Order: sequence, then structure tokens, then C-alpha cells
Amino acid sequence: MTGNAAAESTVTWTLSGFGDEIHDDPAVQVAVLRALGVQHIEVRSAWGVNVVDLDDDQLERLAAVLKDAGMGVSAVASPIGKVDVSLDADLEVQRLKRIIRVAHALGTDSIRVFSFFRGEGVPVESTRDAVMARMRVLATEAEREKVTLLHENEKDIYGDTPERVLDLVESVGSSALRLAWDSANFVQVGVTHPHDEGYAMLRPYLDYLQVKDAEAASGNVVPAGHGDGQVLQTITALKNDGYSGFASLEPHLGEAHSLGGFSGPTSFGVAARAFAALLADAGVSTR
Repeated sequence: MTGNAAAESTVTWTLSGFGDEIHDDPAVQVAVLRALGVQHIEVRSAWGVNVVDLDDDQLERLAAVLKDAGMGVSAVASPIGKVDVSLDADLEVQRLKRIIRVAHALGTDSIRVFSFFRGEGVPVESTRDAVMARMRVLATEAEREKVTLLHENEKDIYGDTPERVLDLVESVGSSALRLAWDSANFVQVGVTHPHDEGYAMLRPYLDYLQVKDAEAASGNVVPAGHGDGQVLQTITALKNDGYSGFASLEPHLGEAHSLGGFSGPTSFGVAARAFAALLADAGVSTR
């Protein structure tokens, strides 16, 4: 390949990471990310407080910490939609309004969301209409405020498999509802070959990459490329498609729970280096 051809084939992605996977203190989060060459952060919590519960003073302090460190914000990793679908829909609209204020204060227009839990024993199909109605209302609010909702495929919500994610995004039909791809979460709900089974159908709506992997047999989360999530195949396909957005590390190598996870600085570094190796194999550069 000639030098010019190589330059033309280069794709650059912007690295980010879930700061609260590193430490509760945003100053430590930023320091570790910067040491790993990451210039953006995905904000899920600060000082142990979830973004939806940050008061105005805490939000101001957080914005100052990030600004002083020159750290950009790739997205607000909100818990919107991680509630039972039977609850009053307006409750999530009000929480989204608060999250939009957080996003504006932190200088991002991207907000991660989910498509609702259901009660034990409740068939997922029976929740479809309620999910669609709620997601449409949330998307309308996002349209009004000129922000983008990034739906993450998560375990035990409506949009957990590629087929239901596609149903969701196409049925809501809003430019303010796009997709974040998470290979590990697909594996953990029995999608054993996420790239083969879901990439082509979801790619038209995919605007964000969350980076973690999982083993199909155990469901355990592992560094990217060490599991069954076909992370390298997905990276390669995105590169070939000209994807040039964010890739956000969400390692979950220490613990995971319904509202997030934790890795610690050392394990976060392990995850970052594993992903860097896959990017090098795929020929993707980063900033």
C-alpha cells in the first residue's frame, strides 16, 4: 500500500471512558484517564452520586473539575429507562429533564438511556406498547431540547436483543433516538455472535460504541477481545463503514450491578490496553 493510500484508509476514533469505573472522585477519574491517553469522559456518577441526583452545587463543581483538566464529555450515562415499565411515564420525563440540565452543564448533547425493566414473570412482548409510548415521549423531550438519546442494549430491558432494539428505534422513529452498541450485554442475553447476528441490521442507527466483552458460557465480563462478543469483528466493520465517533471503555472488571459497575484504576488500565491492541489490529487510530 502506498503512503497516500494508507493515509486515505486511516480512521480515527475518540476514546472515552466511564470515570466512575475508576474511582468515586472525579479528580482521580480524570487523572487516570489522562494517564491512559484518554481526553474524554462518560459521566455516570461523581462522588458516589448518580448524575440524576447531583444537586446544582455538585454539578457546578463537577463541571469545573472537568473544565480545569481540559476533559471533554462524550455522553451522560443516565439511568433513564432503568425503571419498571409499569411506573408513571411522567416520572421518567421529569428525570430526563434533570439529566438534560446535566448534559448542558457538562457540554454534551448525548445521553445514554434504556428501554425499561419489567416485573418478574412478565412476558417481554406484553410490555411492547408501553415501552414504545414511553420512549416516544422521551424522544419528543429530547427533540425539543436538541439532545440525542443513545439507547444501550442492556439485560432485562425491552431492547436487549438486536431484533427488539431494531423494533424500538424504528417504531419510535425519532432523529433524537439513536443506538449505543454493547457487545458484552448482547452476549449476556444469549446473543452469542453479536456482530454476525445484529451489526448489519443496527448499523444505520449506531452512533456510539461502548467497550466491554463477555464469555458466553459464564456470562462473565472480560477485557475486549478476550470473550465471545466479536469485538474485533465489530471494530473492523465500523472502521470499514467509516465510523469516526466515540469508543467508551466500560470495563466492569471488578463488579457490576443494575446501575453500573466498577473496575478500579489497575483493571481499567488492563481494559484500555486490551482495547488498544484490538484497535491496532484493525488499523484504527485514536485521539
